[in-house]
Amino acid sequence: MSVLQIIFGIILLLFSIAIIIVILLQEGHQKDLGTITGGADTFLSKNKARSVDSFLARWTKFIAIGFFVIVILINAFMFFGGN
Repeated sequence: MSVLQIIFGIILLLFSIAIIIVILLQEGHQKDLGTITGGADTFLSKNKARSVDSFLARWTKFIAIGFFVIVILINAFMFFGGN
């Protein structure tokens, strides 16, 4: 195993852990589906949840794209230049 393969493997592992954590931190879209009472939803609490959800959704996209790019790079390296 070459040093470059080990480095790509470590980076791929870090991206894998990061995408799992970011996905687990996101709230479901059906969190209050079964409740009858309205609750105390204020403008601030609604917008704060949206900003956190949008932040996590954006980072999920970036991490997923990075994950696939690294997988493609590893496969291209193994096919063209690796042993």
